[in-house]
Amino acid sequence: MAYSFEELKGKKVAELREIAKGLDHEAVKGHTQMNKDHLLQALCTALGIEAHAHQEVVGIDKRAVKARIQELKGERSRALEARDAEALRRVRRRIRRLKRTLRRAAV
Repeated sequence: MAYSFEELKGKKVAELREIAKGLDHEAVKGHTQMNKDHLLQALCTALGIEAHAHQEVVGIDKRAVKARIQELKGERSRALEARDAEALRRVRRRIRRLKRTLRRAAV
């Protein structure tokens, strides 16, 4: 049976150990002694599942926003080199706003 990270995370330790019992993989050796966090990591390795959940961004172009943040980071380093406090403040504020936009759009 195929599992997702969220499904595994929602299960109890006993259920995770039962799943690990059916697997023959080096990562789940000693599954009876593992706590939930270690067992989750081992199961994700054994099943080939990504061990973290990705968030979907809705309503904006995430790539474009991240590209803009990278451009602004270049501007930030130039402002630091020039010791221009006002430009540095403006650039940091823009970066902060773009990051906030990304977090708000995450579902």
